Parts: sequence; C-alpha cells; structure tokens
Amino acid sequence: MNTNTWGFYGRTEQLSDLQKIFSRNRWFFLQLTGRRRIGKTALIRESLEQADVEKTLYIQIPDSDAAGIVAACNGYLETFGMTQRVQDFRSLAKLVGNLAREGYVIALDEFQYFNRKKVFDFCSYLQAEVDELSADSANVAGGLIVSGSIHTEMTALLEDRTAPLYNRTTDVLELDHLEIGSILEILRCHADDDPRRLLFLWNLFEGVPKFYRDAFEQGVLCADRKEVLRRLFFSSSSPLRTEAENWFLKELRGRYDVVLQHVASHPGATNREIEDAVKLLDKQHQVAGYLKILSNRYGMIERRQPIFSKQSSRSGRYHIRDNFLRAWLAALKRPVSAVAFRPEDTLIDQADEQLSMIEGYALEDLVKRIYSERSRLDIGDFSLTHMLEGYWDRQDVEIDLVAINDSDQIIRFVTCKRNPEKLPGSCRKLKMDAKQFLSKHFKFNSYQVEYVAISTAISPAIAQQINSSGVIAESISTLIREL
Repeated sequence: MNTNTWGFYGRTEQLSDLQKIFSRNRWFFLQLTGRRRIGKTALIRESLEQADVEKTLYIQIPDSDAAGIVAACNGYLETFGMTQRVQDFRSLAKLVGNLAREGYVIALDEFQYFNRKKVFDFCSYLQAEVDELSADSANVAGGLIVSGSIHTEMTALLEDRTAPLYNRTTDVLELDHLEIGSILEILRCHADDDPRRLLFLWNLFEGVPKFYRDAFEQGVLCADRKEVLRRLFFSSSSPLRTEAENWFLKELRGRYDVVLQHVASHPGATNREIEDAVKLLDKQHQVAGYLKILSNRYGMIERRQPIFSKQSSRSGRYHIRDNFLRAWLAALKRPVSAVAFRPEDTLIDQADEQLSMIEGYALEDLVKRIYSERSRLDIGDFSLTHMLEGYWDRQDVEIDLVAINDSDQIIRFVTCKRNPEKLPGSCRKLKMDAKQFLSKHFKFNSYQVEYVAISTAISPAIAQQINSSGVIAESISTLIREL
C-alpha cells in the first residue's frame, strides 16, 4: 500500500451489510447513526462506490430554519449537477420520492436536526412519500439513507411511537469506533505500531477515523507527542483546535460545563464527589438532573458499575464516554485557549503532562478493547464469556479489570499501569483485592485463578520480577501482534 495515500480502513462488516441492502434492487429506508466524525459519510461514499451506484444525492442538513434548509438543499442539487430545485419541505419530500423511483440513493446527513420544533413538519411530508414508496417497494430501485450523530434525537424521529416516521425504516445500522485492528492497520501503513504511540493516539482519538486522517494530512502520525499536539491543536492552522467546541459542546450552550469538566478531570468520580465539587462553584446547579441529561440525551457520560453489580447500585462511577472529549476538557482546552498569551512550548508541555495523567484510564479501556477483539477473533489463550469490567467496593478493594472464561472456568484479575516500573509493586495488592472479590463471589471458588500485570511495553528485568511473584507479565506490544 502507498503510505502517501490515505485509504479506507476497517468497516468490513458494515460494508457487507450495505452491499446486501443495495443488491436487493428495491426500496429501502436506512437509519445510520454514530457520533460525529465517526465516518458515516465516508462509509456511505465507499459503499456506493463499491456497489457502483451511479445515481446518488448527498445533502447535509444544517441546524437552521426551514428557509436555511431549503437553501442548503438547493445548493447540493446544484453541486450534484441536477436541474431540480425545491421551494419548501413539501417539494423536498416529493423530490426524495421521485428520485428514489428513478433509482437514486439519497443520503440526508445530520437528519437529527429535523427533530427541532420549527422544522419538524418535514417528517410528516416525508412520511407520506415513504408510505407510497413502501407500498410499491418491488418497483422502486432507489432508497433513502438518513444519518445522524445525536442518537436520542434520531430515536425520537424514527423509533418513537408518536413520530410520523415510526416503524418506517427497513434497516438500521449503528456505526461505532474503528476496531483496534483497523487502527493498527493505519499506524502500520503510515507510522508504526509502537504501543506507546498507540496509547497516546488512542487516548486522543480512540477509534475516530477522521482524527487519524487529520494527523496523517498534517504529517504527524509518526511524529513525537509534542509535535502531534503542536500541529493538531496549537498552530494557527490546526484542524482540531475548535473541534470539541464546534461539534461536541455547542449544542450544550455552556449549561453543563462544570459537570463535564469535573468528570473529565476526575475519571471515575462518584455522584457525591461530583456534587461536592460542583456546589463549591455554584450551589444552583442541579447535578443529578445534569448527569441524567448528559448520559441519556447526549450520551457524553456513562455511569459504570463494578462487575456483576446491579445498575441501581450506589457504587457507580462516572466517566466521559468519548476519549477525544475527555482529552480536550481535561488537558487541552485551557492551554489551547491561552495560546495567544503564553509561550506555545510551555502550553504544550502542560497539555502533554495532563494527557499523561489520564492515559492510565485510557490504558484500561484499550486493554478491554484488545482483549475483546482477540477473543472475538479467537486469538490468544483467553476467551471471554463476560464483558471486561473493573471491580471496586467500599473496603478499598480496587481491581482494574476482571476477565472471565466460564467455558474453561478461568478468572483473571488484571492490573494496568502506564508506567511499567509500577507493576511489580502493584502485584501484592492485586492478589489481596482478588482474595476479597472471591470471598464475595463464591461461584468462582472452583475456577482457576490467574493474575496479570499489563503495560505498554515491559522490560525483561521487570517481567522477571512480576513473574516471580506468580503474576503474568503481559505487554500491549505482545497483545496486538496478531491483530
């Protein structure tokens, strides 16, 4: 592969699903959801190219009123060399129907904006067209793809029983982050798969292909940490310096900043800790309500429970769901905003130091993804039968990850450290905490118990110390070798 050319990475399963939809040669109405920048548009484009679909129309719906949306649609019609124009939502819906009958695949991106009250009428007009197309589906060669980045609003438009388009979609596809294997393909093609580079970029970008492409286009996928930060966030032409504010936080309009900032800077914070921290700054904040909205509506935070605990347990801890948003709020936002007032090198040093502090949490998530992917692909010596989760309780028991293989009756207790030199010292506590876990979960008393210490790369000397204490030393560099 040409390392100077960006390709299309991963998404094999999703591409196959789309090929099957297109090959039906009959009407389809596809709902495609996924966070911003996750690659929805690229997936649509790649799938249409692979299926050799010639008749296509793509429209990105703006967050605007009816006149603004109509104007934007006419602009896309002109761009695609089409003579048709629309005057209102009724004619836009009619255009979708007519083009589908002519064999076009129409993609309406950022469809969630139609959930706004001032433009919601379009859904009723579209419903009438969709019903006619569905009734004659065998004779309609085209289809409609609606994609959106706010899952709850897409659900309200398409899955709520009171919505005009309820139960109209023929297919639903949710796009998640790239798999670790796909990220490694990018790095092996354009840089290297050094586990420290993988962790650094994972902590920033997780599995968002657009961000890796931004790094590629800036020529820094293979650069050192500070150069990556300089080119992507601190330079005047940096592509990501306004990304979080424009695409993640603008819809919040500052309402939840204090809560988000604390959760980002304190991953794993409890409800009480968040309340105490927020009330020091503003006693008027309704923390419980804010947490619920940020979790259920926007999907920006999640409440994790110890493995095998009930969701209603009071032991829950809050985390920012998106690595990029966490990195921005915890490490990048303040230094980037001060770039006009302080030396750039000083600010980059501050950002890099803060990023290093939260990379330990990213390492745990990375290990979870690697273990899950290896198990799914039947790689290695451990098959998972449960989702990897951490365990903690009020007696100061803290286990980074618990891995379970019910089929072979094996349970693994895992400690993860970004700095491998800290692993030997953590092994004794790992065993003590595992003993406390087993004393409360009798099911596993008959299981083979294994202890594992994981870091990015582990020297032979440190590995020997770990192994001599009855703990398996496992490096990310070894775990990713076969992915």
